[in-house]
Amino acid sequence: MKHPFVRRRHCLQGLAAAALVAAGIPARAQQDKITRIVVAFPPGGPVDFVARAIAEQLGKETGHQVIVENKAGANGGIAAEYVSRSAPDAQTLWLTSVGAVAINPSLYEKLMYDPAKDLTPISLVVRNVEVLVVGANAPYNTGAEFVAAAKKSKQPLTLASSGTGSVPHLAMELLSDAAKTPLLHVPYKGAAPAITDVLAGHVDGFFGDIPGLLPFITSRKLKPIGIAASKRHPLLPEVKTFLEMGIPGVDSDNWYALFAAKGTPAGVADAMNQALRRTLANEGVKSRLMASGAEPAPSSPAELSALLARDSAKWGAVVRAKKIKPD
Repeated sequence: MKHPFVRRRHCLQGLAAAALVAAGIPARAQQDKITRIVVAFPPGGPVDFVARAIAEQLGKETGHQVIVENKAGANGGIAAEYVSRSAPDAQTLWLTSVGAVAINPSLYEKLMYDPAKDLTPISLVVRNVEVLVVGANAPYNTGAEFVAAAKKSKQPLTLASSGTGSVPHLAMELLSDAAKTPLLHVPYKGAAPAITDVLAGHVDGFFGDIPGLLPFITSRKLKPIGIAASKRHPLLPEVKTFLEMGIPGVDSDNWYALFAAKGTPAGVADAMNQALRRTLANEGVKSRLMASGAEPAPSSPAELSALLARDSAKWGAVVRAKKIKPD
C-alpha cells in the first residue's frame, strides 16, 4: 500500500496537470518539456537578471523545465530570428527590452525580423523607467536646476548614453525638446563606460534604467535628479518626475516583455500569459524584482501589442525627427 503522503502528492500532481490542460497547455507538455527564455544579451546583464528571476517559478507554474539561453548579437536580431523560427507553441520565448522591438525597426534600414509580423505578444514583464543622474558633487539637485543650468551655459551640457539610438539617448532627446535647450550627446559602447565617465566628471549626466543605477545611487556616488515617467519610483520616492517639475514630455520606459513565435494559438499564448501573471504575483519573485528597481507589470497579449504599437510610433518619430543613424 502506498503511503498516504505519496498518494496525496500524486493526487496534487494530477490536479496540477489537469489545470494546465484546462489552461491550454497539453498534458504531454509537463515536466518532460522544456521552455526556453531567450535573452539577446550576455549573462549578467539586467535582461538576463529578470529572465533568471522568473525562470524557476515560471517552471513551477507551467510544469515545464524553464531554462535561460543567451543569444547575443545583431542588436537583438539573432535572438529574435531564433524565436520567430521556433515552433508556435510558446515553449521558446524571447525576453526583450523595448529597444529591439520598438526602436530598431526605425533605426535600422534592414532588420532580420519584423516585430509586428514575426512574433506573438505574450505579456509585459517589468517596467524600467529612466532616471537622470549626475555626479555626487554636481551643482544641481533637480532636473529643473539641470535645465536652468543648461539654458545659461555658453556650451551645451553633456549627457552620456549607452549608444546611439539607445533608450538613454532618446530620453536625452526628449529632455532637450521639452526644455527647449540643446544638450550634447556623448555615446558610449554600453552603460558601464558611460556611468564611469559620469562618476569621473567627464560628462554632466546620464539617463539610465533604475536597476542599473541603483547601486551607485544608494552608495551616493551618483545623484538622481529626475524621473522620466508619469509617477515617482517606489525606491526613489523623494525624486520628482520631470512632469512634476513643469517639464512635460520626458517619459521613457525601457520595458521588458515576452514574445513567442508567429502563429502561436491564442489559447496557448493566454495560458503562458496566465502562468507569467502567477509567477510575477509570487512574493519571492516580486520582491526580488522590486528590490532591483524593476517594477513587475504583467499585461494581456492585446495590451502588450498596443504598447508596442504606441512606443514604435513614439520612438520612430524621435529617430526620424533627429535623423538618428546607428553607429
